[in-house]
Amino acid sequence: MENLNNKTALITGGSKGIGLGIAEAFVSEGMNVLITGRTASDVEMAVSQLNAIGKGKAIGAAMDVRNLEAQAQAIAMVNKQFGALDVLIANAGVGHFASIEDLTSEQWHDVMDINLTGVFYSVKAALPSLKKSKGYIITIASLAGTNFFAGGAAYNASKFGLVGFTQAIMLDLRKYGIKVSTIMPGSVATYFNGHTPSDADAWKIQPEDIGQMTVDLLKMNPRTLPSKVEVRPTMPPKG
Repeated sequence: MENLNNKTALITGGSKGIGLGIAEAFVSEGMNVLITGRTASDVEMAVSQLNAIGKGKAIGAAMDVRNLEAQAQAIAMVNKQFGALDVLIANAGVGHFASIEDLTSEQWHDVMDINLTGVFYSVKAALPSLKKSKGYIITIASLAGTNFFAGGAAYNASKFGLVGFTQAIMLDLRKYGIKVSTIMPGSVATYFNGHTPSDADAWKIQPEDIGQMTVDLLKMNPRTLPSKVEVRPTMPPKG
């Protein structure tokens, strides 16, 4: 996809943070995007922000990745509005962090249902369209998918699983001309887990950095596939 103008993308969890950073990068390249999120007001605000860029067009919908039918509806919206689906960014995610002694079954299922099953649903719904376009799937995992830590039982399990899932479907789908990559960021300055970005986060990866990375992946020569990309802050604080 050396020329991204008028290409189309669905970005889950696209109203804030990494998802919005990717959407901004895509629209700046002239791509058309559908962003989804669970909060309608956040989606509407993000769509307005994206359309102010003035290149590609953005539309949005309040949808939950835990619902397979909702993901099928999102794909139908992209096809109806833009005529095709070229790129799926499976970004929606959540984190609950606690010792296994304190982690509840509800928190466990919330993390697994969004971070892992939600990606499965998005991919399953998108496959017929991506086969037609010989498109690209990018999942947003985490360095927590290779580096475990105390209090991360649910989150680690979901991201380890997501990395494995993505690498497996990469092998399944390349025969159709579909490229599949996973991006594994370290600390990113986002609203994840109730955090509010501030000047103190200047050392972290910024959402626009991940946006630039996704654009670079899409523009890479079709013969080459960076299937798993780890990305870290250059100079994390000591201590």
